[in-house]
Amino acid sequence: MKQELSDKRDLRPFVYGGLASIIAEFGTFPIDTTKTRLQIQGQKHDKTFSQLRYRGMTDAMIKISREEGLKALYSGIWPAVLRQATYGTIKFGTYYTLKSLA
Repeated sequence: MKQELSDKRDLRPFVYGGLASIIAEFGTFPIDTTKTRLQIQGQKHDKTFSQLRYRGMTDAMIKISREEGLKALYSGIWPAVLRQATYGTIKFGTYYTLKSLA
């Protein structure tokens, strides 16, 4: 009985799920930033982004890093990390908790 109660209070899936989501966000965020820069180049509505600056994903990532610094690839990451911390914690924690009950 005591073993069953401690199994139900296991917070590891929640903690590990949140940490895994945060680590994944730090790995994928520069790719997402680069993708967004590629998508907005060549716009006719905003003259700031009217010219084509990048030839592809690798070219964009290298140019952003060289011209603006590596920090530019991570600009705006904290709201994404907060989202992943809450979403990943809930998603993975709930999934593995319910899976262990079945």
